[in-house]
Amino acid sequence: MDGMELQLRVSPQDTQHSAPSDTENIVPSNINGTDAFDDIPPNGGYGWVCTFCAFMITVHTWGVNGAWGVILNHFLLHSTFPGATHLDYAFIGGLSISTCLIIGPLVTKTYKTTGTTFTQLLGTALVFAALFGASYATKIWHLFLTQGVCFGIGMGFLYLTSMAVLPPWFSTKRSLAIGIAASGSGVGGLIYNLGAGRAIETLGVDATYRILAFCALGANTFSSLLMKERKEARPATPQRTVNYRELSHFEVFLLILWGVATEFGYIALWYSLPNYASSIGLNPQQGSVAGAIMNLGLVIGRPIVGHASDTFGRITISMMMTALCGLLCFAIWIPAQSYALLLVFAVLVGTVCGTFWGTITPVMAEVVGLNRLPSTFALICLALVIPTTVAEPIALSLVATSGYLSTQVYVACMFILGSVSLWVLRSWKFYELEMKALREREGDVVSSHALAAVPSYFTWVRPRKLFLHGRV
Repeated sequence: MDGMELQLRVSPQDTQHSAPSDTENIVPSNINGTDAFDDIPPNGGYGWVCTFCAFMITVHTWGVNGAWGVILNHFLLHSTFPGATHLDYAFIGGLSISTCLIIGPLVTKTYKTTGTTFTQLLGTALVFAALFGASYATKIWHLFLTQGVCFGIGMGFLYLTSMAVLPPWFSTKRSLAIGIAASGSGVGGLIYNLGAGRAIETLGVDATYRILAFCALGANTFSSLLMKERKEARPATPQRTVNYRELSHFEVFLLILWGVATEFGYIALWYSLPNYASSIGLNPQQGSVAGAIMNLGLVIGRPIVGHASDTFGRITISMMMTALCGLLCFAIWIPAQSYALLLVFAVLVGTVCGTFWGTITPVMAEVVGLNRLPSTFALICLALVIPTTVAEPIALSLVATSGYLSTQVYVACMFILGSVSLWVLRSWKFYELEMKALREREGDVVSSHALAAVPSYFTWVRPRKLFLHGRV
């Protein structure tokens, strides 16, 4: 099939007049290895309530965790815990995220067994206990257990559950809904970066932790009680919590590579910006404002990126935005030696640096289908444990040895690598569409595993497919 015929098959205009496809959330039996089950999402309705709940949960998990950049800068400047090194502090922020991800299989098992409400209320209690307990920390290992491990477990029960519950409510608006929910990390980061910075100056870090604890308790309890799972969306056949056989699919490997590479860059950028501000002579308050402005960019960017990906293709837009983030690091962050230019970089990079978390669920639905999505997402979460743990320590180690320039280059290259993996994945998606069209044209009913059984994975990695124009 030539490029023109393929483009006609996948253009937005054609999809409006053709039978519903996998991208519209009706999972056919012979695509992506999923079993058939008739399920037409409401594409709205109570799904918007769940979107708001997921948004609030993201505000009071990822957003609260985003304040760690300001708290980290305070600890680094004042040596709060005697004997603690910069790497000790850096590991705490990464540990909270890696713990959230590593318990993905446990979270999936819990909410399938006990229900969404119980799982998220459990997470609410753990987040409160972590932040309140951190306010009484007197040794660095206290922070490891509270801010690191306990908060990470609570965030996992809250955030991962909401991200698993939300997609089945939508079809054509799925990326927009996920983008709105994911923008909560930007709203929370904006509020809590500014609020935590001011509270630390006026009330101290201990009181700041208690304020964060009670804010998270109220909002997460309210959201957990309103969040509901679509029972109709459950697949007819039970799925594994984590299916390690997914690693045999090269397209899943490309998703993992995208996540690993961008997390190395995203975590380092997210936590390091306030400290970078101090390194160029700005005061801590200006550093917290820079972190807040980057989170403002997340608020602006994630819904826009989500809507654009629904319109122009989820893999294509994710690839372009990930690449743009790397280019912004090279073009603006490296020469940013003034407060004004740093704020410009912060707001621009904020719109695209969180593309992975804003689009991973819709992209996975395109690649593996809804039936395989939970087990694949759990596998990807496990793969991200190490990157999220060591990303900030690597960044601070590079700063200590050769200054921030090496860190800036490292962060930019990670985003570029992530975009390259999506570029190759985009080629794979075109190949999949070609095979589907060929089967339909020849009237040949082929097994769902036939696509994965092609003689070589690399029959579709060709310049022609890399540069095809189409909506994928």
